[in-house]
Amino acid sequence: MARPRTPAQAKTTSTRKAQGARIDVQIAARYQDAVKPTVLRQAAQAALDRHCIKHHVELTIVITGNAQLRSLNRAFREVDAPTDVLSFATDEQPRPDTVYLGDVVISYPKAREQAQAGRHPVEAELQLLVVHGVLHLLGHDHNSEAEKNLMWKAQAAVLKKLGAAITEPKL
Repeated sequence: MARPRTPAQAKTTSTRKAQGARIDVQIAARYQDAVKPTVLRQAAQAALDRHCIKHHVELTIVITGNAQLRSLNRAFREVDAPTDVLSFATDEQPRPDTVYLGDVVISYPKAREQAQAGRHPVEAELQLLVVHGVLHLLGHDHNSEAEKNLMWKAQAAVLKKLGAAITEPKL
């Protein structure tokens, strides 16, 4: 699947290789002061570490607004509403020794709204959404109760290891 286009105002922050992962973070200009790219990278790397990924991988995390998530949700899931996070897994191989896992696209306004409703920091909600999205890239899903239990257990373990303020959705 092709990578979703990001808003023209998005800025790509520098990427960092850590334990074989290259995690690109793109934050729309209007959210740059509110989001710490290092927190997002740490959350993604923790999810990768939980799954003992041995090969070199790359992924992209995009922080944007409701309009982009609504558009993507409509195009790929046929749901005409914004959502908090979407994952676009792929099996692209940009180089012979690297697997591109895909993209995790997060709505900052939805994350802020959910953080307020759950009475926890937006940063904690973003950590949850990044981990959730990366777990989807790694093959987790929550279509059945059994799958959901496995995914929520993995998610909680990663967030606990990160020391996140929350380990599961609080809505």
